[in-house]
Amino acid sequence: MEVSSELRLRRLRVDEALPKLDHYLNAAFMDGLPFVSIVHGKGTGVLRQVVHEALAEHPLVKSFRPGGYGEGDAGVTIVELANH
Repeated sequence: MEVSSELRLRRLRVDEALPKLDHYLNAAFMDGLPFVSIVHGKGTGVLRQVVHEALAEHPLVKSFRPGGYGEGDAGVTIVELANH
């Protein structure tokens, strides 16, 4: 099964979003995706903050940055996955 290059977490609670994020990052890595987009929305920033904290500690994440113009701005985080 091919993994999408985008994971949508908008409107999820933190306890729902973090397991989905971990599972998705593992699947994307196994599928060989170099970059993925995590859509967490802008909202209060709580979900973005916990996503960034999880990404900073995740062993398969090489780097991440906020989305730029045309990528979703502050509502999206672009993740570079580690090389195989």
